[in-house]
Amino acid sequence: MGQSLSKIYVHLIFGTKNHLPLIKEDFEKRLWSYLAGAFKKYDSPAIIINGVSNHVHILFVLSKNIALAKLIEEVKKQSSKWAKEAGENNKKFTWQIGYAAFSISSSKVDVVKEYIEKQKEHHKKKTFKEEVEEFFEQYDVIAYKEKYFWT
Repeated sequence: MGQSLSKIYVHLIFGTKNHLPLIKEDFEKRLWSYLAGAFKKYDSPAIIINGVSNHVHILFVLSKNIALAKLIEEVKKQSSKWAKEAGENNKKFTWQIGYAAFSISSSKVDVVKEYIEKQKEHHKKKTFKEEVEEFFEQYDVIAYKEKYFWT
């Protein structure tokens, strides 16, 4: 085969360091927009980005030209730097080290989009930790070490 093709949907979740409420409502649209641009820069377009004060969910299509871990490292690093420079209230902005990423079937893209759209409603009932642990159970993540993921 002379051409390389792929279409891998990824649901990515990561939070602020120590789960601090650093993503203020008046700042989140600018942050989501910056994140979308960062994903686009790596030819991994975001389909939807949304979250709450201490974490973000991103559904995107992974480029065939970059490893998932490298993409996430670059996007988090660049967006953290940008956030610190974007406003006086963001000087201490930083993301947690860990992340959770799950492959999504093309038949489930609309379901995941709707889930991400409703983050604020969803987190009136569940904490970030409860949400992530449900994903770990759903996706059969057995190597989860709580002390490492939540730092």
